[in-house]
Amino acid sequence: MELRKNLAISDTGFVFDAASGESYSLNPIGLEILNHLKSGLKDEEIREKILEKYDVDESTFDLVYFDFVRTLQHFDLFEKS
Repeated sequence: MELRKNLAISDTGFVFDAASGESYSLNPIGLEILNHLKSGLKDEEIREKILEKYDVDESTFDLVYFDFVRTLQHFDLFEKS
């Protein structure tokens, strides 16, 4: 999945979608994941990085990560394929 090109993402977690005019606020881990997605990392690569960096078990990560991705899809923040 590729994030839309028109997203402006600040270092503080503020996300602005220029196409819709909507803005979003992310916590630090959400911002980290969004930046990984923006850089083109695949789900498994993101999973490895987060599990290595934070004290979280695999099943919890999977639940939270894929819920976050579904939320991004819901707000139409990925490029159409």
